[in-house]
Amino acid sequence: MKFGVVIFPGSNCDEDIIHVLEKIMGQQVVRLWHKDHDLQNVDFVILPGGFSFGDYLRSGAIARFSPIMQEVIQFAARGGYVWGICNGFQILAEAGLVPGALLHNQSRKFICNNIYLKAQTQNSLLTAQVDPAKALKIPIAHGEGNYFINADGLKALNDNDQVLFRYCDAAGNITVEANPNGALDNIAGVCNAGRNVFGMMPHPERAADSLLANQDGVAIFESILSLVKA
Repeated sequence: MKFGVVIFPGSNCDEDIIHVLEKIMGQQVVRLWHKDHDLQNVDFVILPGGFSFGDYLRSGAIARFSPIMQEVIQFAARGGYVWGICNGFQILAEAGLVPGALLHNQSRKFICNNIYLKAQTQNSLLTAQVDPAKALKIPIAHGEGNYFINADGLKALNDNDQVLFRYCDAAGNITVEANPNGALDNIAGVCNAGRNVFGMMPHPERAADSLLANQDGVAIFESILSLVKA
């Protein structure tokens, strides 16, 4: 499978996910500069975490207008797979490719910590092979991860089974105390109605190498590759 990782000025997790895809998952990866207009015939586009354009205005608000986003939006409209992680999720939300918005953390502080999350559906490429009963330990690192959507939007997300992950505790309980940033309904990740665009705040690429003593994130990568063959 051929992955394209978009690199914006300020991206800082691009090499992390490239390492996981190439060295751990054995996949082909190309680097896509934000000013490019060529997706190089990739099968799957990833918008990595970081601080694109210094997170000026709102996180992702400037990157959403990078030249390559024209191609990413068209790619998604044709059914192509797009995955945004942390800042990538913020960019997707700004571009209207996934519903909702990412607000400042309820604490108004940047949070960098291991949290737990649980898959909420198996009707998605990211979660189809993820055990819905297991709490995955995955790091977060963000100042604007507080997911918000209006009441009608939340109902639509739940009715259409578009919530990918919710924050939980180590035992898998979805509680207010387990919510690190105030996200509505403990939401940590969602997909679009077409189920080909995915956004999540936690960083599975930072929990996918035995050297880090945490490989819980590998389950998400394995789910993708088990359903989409090279």
